[in-house]
Amino acid sequence: MEVRKTMTGKNNRTLQCGDEEMRELAQKTVILKKAVSAKHLAGSVIEQDFFTACAYLPDGFIDLLVLDPPYNLAKNYNGNHFKVRKTADYQVWFDEIITRLKPKLKATASVYICADWKTSAIISPVLDEHFIVRNRITWEREKGRGAAANWKNCSEDIWFCTMGRDFYFNVDAVKMRKQVLAPYKAENGQPKDWRESATGKYRLTHPSNLWTDMTVPFWSMPENTVHPTQKPEKLMAKLMMASSKVDDFVFDPFLGSGTSVVVAKKLKRRFAGIEMNKEYCCLALKRLEKAAENAAIQGYEDGVFWERNSGAAKRLNSVRRQKRLL
Repeated sequence: MEVRKTMTGKNNRTLQCGDEEMRELAQKTVILKKAVSAKHLAGSVIEQDFFTACAYLPDGFIDLLVLDPPYNLAKNYNGNHFKVRKTADYQVWFDEIITRLKPKLKATASVYICADWKTSAIISPVLDEHFIVRNRITWEREKGRGAAANWKNCSEDIWFCTMGRDFYFNVDAVKMRKQVLAPYKAENGQPKDWRESATGKYRLTHPSNLWTDMTVPFWSMPENTVHPTQKPEKLMAKLMMASSKVDDFVFDPFLGSGTSVVVAKKLKRRFAGIEMNKEYCCLALKRLEKAAENAAIQGYEDGVFWERNSGAAKRLNSVRRQKRLL
């Protein structure tokens, strides 16, 4: 299969696979032909149709399910064309996916489901039927030029669900470090709900269900691939750090170019994913190899998540520049 070409230039860091590299990586994908255990499944990139592969998955092995299926939009996934369906037809298709995945989840499992605004309305009643719906996260997907006769679509949803009332959620792992613009002090002269460091004044804030700190992967970022709907590693890191522990099993049945399994590897979770497109499987495997060498996640630094286009190094450089100007 020919790898699609992207823009070139010295600053273009988009990850691609050449023909020879594709042949080598393709030998490392997995095709399921019989039932497998969670132990044998861990670390796998399964190159297969979801409905075929799902039949061979073990029951009760998933701690965290990350579900990012094709939205109800016309989209070309490198030759695999997904067409818009009638609302009822998409609901039936989506319900069948959930029905097949539910036995694979642990009783304590958490589930995150991605959707755009139209698809979100379609899948909501299906989720209500199968899970306890905890929240709906909306994240800013600031990309594209928009439309001339409508509001620009620059947000997507992530539904947070659980199998039951017993589930894991670590709020301290996903607090965000925000710059303090009005650093009030208490009566004793001490900072009130904020701290000061070499990188400036900041406070750690509880995460909300509105995320404006995401940077959608683009051509100058090393995590960028040719996948048309790639999610940021930072986004996946938030989901995993909030709703899973080290060595938990993270599963993604619509893997794409592998962001979820790459982040799972960086965060020391067990993982597996299913993807029917060979090129995307190869990109996922290549990213996993790179993750073994570099576990950094853009936007996550010093044990906390930072606001968009910020971080410890950027803050420190900014403070130094300001001091030089004084």
